[in-house]
Amino acid sequence: MYQKKINLAATDFTMGRKFLLDLGRVEVIAKVIVNGKEAGVYWKEPFVADITEFMQKGENALQVEVTNLWPNRLIGDEHLPVENEYSKDRFILKLPEWYVNNQPKPGDRKSFSVWHNLEKTDPLLESGLLGPVKLILGEEKEI
Repeated sequence: MYQKKINLAATDFTMGRKFLLDLGRVEVIAKVIVNGKEAGVYWKEPFVADITEFMQKGENALQVEVTNLWPNRLIGDEHLPVENEYSKDRFILKLPEWYVNNQPKPGDRKSFSVWHNLEKTDPLLESGLLGPVKLILGEEKEI
């Protein structure tokens, strides 16, 4: 989660003023929260949120939650102790008891896969709020 506090003066709130949060480049999904209220989920370009209705005079709390890529989660879990056994073809040899019995997954790994396709030495994919992030103050005018 990315967080930033922004102070706005009363003079920032003129008639027709719009506040747009341009997240720049995001890999892959971003949820924008302004002053504790969800301002939308963004999953494709342009990653620009109209946050006008959530902004207030004085201090404003901006938060952006970004969903990581699944391959990165799998690579990260490879740094933890092994939990399953796989064949030479990389397929799981036996489904774990917790899975068969529909129970919570034990262990430190967050993910589970029946195919072992990534190693801890594999490069991570670019992920996160890559930006640049900008607060754009604009004016809405009829033309």
